[in-house]
Amino acid sequence: MIFRVDPKGLDARCEPLEITVGLSVMDVGHCYLDGNADVVEFCPHNSFHHVLAASTYTLQEGDQPSRSGSISLFNVDLGKVDLFYRFKTAGIFDMKWNPVGGNATVTHPLLAQADADGFLRVHHLKNSTNGDALKEVHNQKVSSSMCLCLDWNPWATSITMGLSDGSVSLISVEETKTSILQEWKAHDFEVWATSFDPDQPHLIYSGSDDCKFKGWDLRSSPSEVAFQNSKAHQMGVCCIAKSPHNPNTLFTGSYDENLRVWDVRSISRPVNETTINLGGGVWRIKNHSVVPGLILAACMHNGFAIVKVNGNEVKVVETYNKHESLAYGADWYRGSIHQLDNKKKTIVATCSFYDQLLRVWVPENDIMGPC
Repeated sequence: MIFRVDPKGLDARCEPLEITVGLSVMDVGHCYLDGNADVVEFCPHNSFHHVLAASTYTLQEGDQPSRSGSISLFNVDLGKVDLFYRFKTAGIFDMKWNPVGGNATVTHPLLAQADADGFLRVHHLKNSTNGDALKEVHNQKVSSSMCLCLDWNPWATSITMGLSDGSVSLISVEETKTSILQEWKAHDFEVWATSFDPDQPHLIYSGSDDCKFKGWDLRSSPSEVAFQNSKAHQMGVCCIAKSPHNPNTLFTGSYDENLRVWDVRSISRPVNETTINLGGGVWRIKNHSVVPGLILAACMHNGFAIVKVNGNEVKVVETYNKHESLAYGADWYRGSIHQLDNKKKTIVATCSFYDQLLRVWVPENDIMGPC
């Protein structure tokens, strides 16, 4: 069965779940987006966990190339993947919801996008599943270059962005305005990853096509290099994620197909503790919010992998290969579901680029532990 919804005049082709309750294998559903799919993000805020945002980036080549995109919002549960809102925008490279427990003056979730027009745009999610569910509240021109990645600080008061010219920007986000606090030349080529350290918010990390992984101390203006590693990654650094469960652990992913685990207790010289090859460029990594050491990875030409890290032991516990194009976007649902066999399960959303496909699924293996 295929059902169609047509929010704001845009058609979406979604197929509902194929699910066997009480057994391990579940595909909740899938949907074809209106462009090349590259980011999926479940909302982390209470009362909005069911909201999934998916974005696109589509390059129209020619004498005057254009980069267009969209953001689509879905209601997701075990019975549906239901598109309820979509709007057109510039081509999006990255987007993230503001962190839970951040700015106390913000009463609704905020979704920030880094786009090909060089803008930071921030949208306010309304408590609505119809009409204009997202309202743009900030629109900041950051650069004439493309904005490739972003991250919120723990209080949702500033955002760091990586740019296609090798620069990193730091933008203040207030209730009524945004402003650029700093911008500096951080790398020789595109900055694909920039991330705050939530345990030391004056420190941000960056990774680039120049194969360098760096740390920056924001207490100086302009920011000073806290460390630089140019030897570990054999190709460009695609993603950086600090463990939410261990303040000493950080993960990086690279085009060289490796997920690396770092000990950052020595800020001036982080130690690459262990590495695992995932068989495809590691474009995006997401820590599970509840289960320590559980990582979801988008592996470009090799689908998606769930990796378990326990000290120096790193192993793949599940793979998902039902996409037929570049594996780019991936995220965990922020809650758990219960099955008839008394096991906790979680929902995963993934998307692939050229086939424009969003999939929502439940891992087969017992990665959450018993109830």
